[in-house]
Amino acid sequence: MSVKRRIVTLWRVIHTGIVNFIRNISLALAAMAIMVVTLTIVLFSVIINYTFSHTITQITDKIDISVYLNNNDTKAQTASLIKEIKQLPNVQSVHYLDQAQVLAEYIKQNASNQQLIQAVNETNNPLPPTIIIKPSSLNNLQSIKNFLSKPQVNALQTAPPSYSGQEKQAIDRITHATNVLQEIGVAAVVIFAVVSVLIIFNTIQMAIFNRRDEIQIMRLLGAGTWYIRGPFIVESIIYGILSAIVSVLIINESFQASSATLQASSLGLLDIGYANKFFDSRFLQLLTIEVGLGIVIGAVSSLIATRRYLKFKTK
Repeated sequence: MSVKRRIVTLWRVIHTGIVNFIRNISLALAAMAIMVVTLTIVLFSVIINYTFSHTITQITDKIDISVYLNNNDTKAQTASLIKEIKQLPNVQSVHYLDQAQVLAEYIKQNASNQQLIQAVNETNNPLPPTIIIKPSSLNNLQSIKNFLSKPQVNALQTAPPSYSGQEKQAIDRITHATNVLQEIGVAAVVIFAVVSVLIIFNTIQMAIFNRRDEIQIMRLLGAGTWYIRGPFIVESIIYGILSAIVSVLIINESFQASSATLQASSLGLLDIGYANKFFDSRFLQLLTIEVGLGIVIGAVSSLIATRRYLKFKTK
């Protein structure tokens, strides 16, 4: 078969598929509605996952562990302790502040409280040298706690280490919410994807039944299997493409409405501002993924239906 003939055949298959889609628009709407729900859940789950990950990163950057040292610790003891802390597996960075630096940081953080600053300036610097530990991950703080609680290390400290408890609790809540949403999202996607496949499957089955005489004539005239099957696949692909576009538009309008109505950058643990920014910056990428997923669902459903029914419904 020449290239020109292949192109003509391909165009006829695509044209027939478009015509069949228009002809069966009432059946197509039901299949597309379920596909829109499926693709919307997929897209929303991706955006929420990235948004929560961003929130966790932001909070993690603000969390550290403060180790308060005795004033009579020698430089050698302090240097040895810092070296040992740096060698711990879950330590990202270690920063040492002497008494003068600790006092300067304290005054900076409490600049609005003049009475407190005046009280500190009138006394001999009571603040101890401090080691600031930045953990790599909040999921394994126990290793650092175990090291700092060793008797020989504890002897160098003037007070128990300070942990950012509230931030840790916030991250635990976000992590738990992310895991729950991921599980719910996966379950919902699987359920609606299966429903989408079944509905498209039945839609194509009905289309084959309605055009059984036409298909029989095409068989008698020598039409190949793919020439007969092609329009049904094209029809299903159109379902997927249109459903993906509608899905992205729904998400877009949802973010626009939430930003305008709530007039806030966040809603509880969900940073709407970042989610909206993430969606806008990756709009084409997300649209491409949605269209690709829609095409796969539509094409696979159609392939299964045509393979099962064309081989004996046209005899």
